Amino acid sequence: MPREIGRVLLVGAGPGSADLLTIRALRAIEGADALLYDALVSDEVLALAPRACTCIQTGKRAAGASMAQETINALMLRLAAKGLTVVRLKGGDPSVFGRSGEEVDFLSARGVPVEVVPGVTAASAAAAQFSFPLTHRGAARRLVFATARADGGPLVEDGWASGADPQATLALYMGRDSIAAVFERLIAAGRAPSTPALAVENAGRPEARLLRGTLASLPALLAAMAPGGPVVLIVGEVAARARSAEVVGAGSVEPARIAV
Repeated sequence: MPREIGRVLLVGAGPGSADLLTIRALRAIEGADALLYDALVSDEVLALAPRACTCIQTGKRAAGASMAQETINALMLRLAAKGLTVVRLKGGDPSVFGRSGEEVDFLSARGVPVEVVPGVTAASAAAAQFSFPLTHRGAARRLVFATARADGGPLVEDGWASGADPQATLALYMGRDSIAAVFERLIAAGRAPSTPALAVENAGRPEARLLRGTLASLPALLAAMAPGGPVVLIVGEVAARARSAEVVGAGSVEPARIAV
């Protein structure tokens, strides 16, 4: 008899802390036969997988070595064909720059059942951790999620006008190394150089750090900070509302705090 095909779950691991997983994500990880995880998934989350689970690191971290998407697709297919429950574990939310659409299309076209399990994305984690809203009445009526580069290639040239809207909050992913060029484009598109801006390293984790500045000042401040972890950039009036344990001046690096 032919072997019954397994299934694949594309699961959002959130920003790193296990207590920010959804219950559905936790159950998926605990029920995995095979776990394909991205480089940004924390050891704390990986420890939730069953002891007998096959765990494979697929990379996918900016400026570092990573497994090709075609290889990941083939691996998911091969494991599912063995009848396994495969969890493709992604940092943040699979639907926010997580290539979930490509993977759903690939698997569905080959008859593999696939499910997407959402997760907390970095911008939401940063906003919660440092007590600022992403939208705010009278200040931010729109939220724009953007990435600085497409497919790891050169800086995206068009579309910056949406982030230059003074009523928009821009959450920029994978922009740490391109911040100066991106902010120049936003200013050229009409956003005021004095617009508040934040860089949050390791959003959602206990070791998260917050860097305050403006469109004009933040690139140099971030270069001086030289973060080693993933960074999400927040641009807009809401950024001025960020809080931490101490009230400090622009350009200061602040540790995370626990909101009570």
